[in-house]
Amino acid sequence: MSDTALPYAPPFRPQLAALGVVGSMLVAVGVFLSGFVISEPAPYELFMAALIGLWAIVGLRISRYIAPLVVLILLFNVGGMLSLTMLDDLSVGPMYIAVSLFLALSSIFFASIVEARHERLDLIFRAWVASAIITSLLGILGYFHAFPGSEAFTLYDRAKGAFQDPNVFGPFLVAPSLYLVHGLLAGRILGAPLKIVGVLILALGLFLSFSRAAWALYLFSVVALVFIMLLKERTGAFRLKILVLSLSAAGLMIIALLVALQFDKVADLFSSRTQLVQDYDGGHLGRFDRHRIGFLMAMEKPLGIGPMVFSQIFPEDEHNIWLKSLTSYGWLGFACYLTLIVWSLWAGFKMLLRNRPWQPYLMIAFITVVGHTAIGFVIDTDHWRHAYLQIGVLWGCIALEKRHNRKTGSG
Repeated sequence: MSDTALPYAPPFRPQLAALGVVGSMLVAVGVFLSGFVISEPAPYELFMAALIGLWAIVGLRISRYIAPLVVLILLFNVGGMLSLTMLDDLSVGPMYIAVSLFLALSSIFFASIVEARHERLDLIFRAWVASAIITSLLGILGYFHAFPGSEAFTLYDRAKGAFQDPNVFGPFLVAPSLYLVHGLLAGRILGAPLKIVGVLILALGLFLSFSRAAWALYLFSVVALVFIMLLKERTGAFRLKILVLSLSAAGLMIIALLVALQFDKVADLFSSRTQLVQDYDGGHLGRFDRHRIGFLMAMEKPLGIGPMVFSQIFPEDEHNIWLKSLTSYGWLGFACYLTLIVWSLWAGFKMLLRNRPWQPYLMIAFITVVGHTAIGFVIDTDHWRHAYLQIGVLWGCIALEKRHNRKTGSG
């Protein structure tokens, strides 16, 4: 036997590369499953819990660049755990907080894998688009009773797709819609027809959800996307292209809306839903009255009142994410949630117009987080899986930018 030492053999890189590809594909499957939440626990929870656990064993790296997300979102859940001490009956509350903790971990997971490889962003959004189109088609077909049993995809004569609630189904479609709109405005003309079809399917599904929050979110998000793209791209030819395509898309949307309104069922529900204040919004113990009373009550409950307790005191749930943070996560949870949102939006805003491979995804995530923050004043976005995905994508892009700046020595 020779005494000469064998040279060091590095890990077999093709195997590592193959493992990375498989991991990315599994992430895409998880994102795809987020559009199908008819019952809980949904396939998304089961699949993602296994995937996060497996990835943690193989080597999930959580960098210091997403430390604010990790600390704040976990402390938010600590507030929820403390609120459990206020409960007399622990039959429901612990499971609610367990789901919250899982979703928090999913957000950290998405941020980490995006930071590790920015190419995963396109895969994530393509899977999101596929999921959104399928669940939107289910909602549309269900609304028009296109096949036996299709009413399973509606609720109160409103499309809900493969979701439990139209008010979650509608907002879920916004981010993939922005991805397609961005592709229309910035991509090649050859791919435009398929993107247009996709945009129209998602827009019709969102419209038939008859969710006022989703309508407002969609309108704000599309306008914000076009505005930011006009700021970023300063050439006259590109701005003309954006203007022409935007006006054409708006025209198609108006035509589609007019066609939909020819159906009496659609027109009647649209007329009802476009009233600014519904019967359940105003009046004694209506939505806004519950908000006022709930905030006053929360000022006297530092630990909150516990998950799912508000609806036992009042006719309905909080329908306000800020009030929900106070009642179910206490003052600690509220402070952490507020800090996380402000920090996320400020960090994202500073990086919004920089020319990076991940800039389109940062832009979409930033816009949708802003929009969800706004609609959170009239709707409870806690436990919305796609909301945690958006936060994860945003922080993944923030981490990518910070890593890029450190590497190049730029600010």
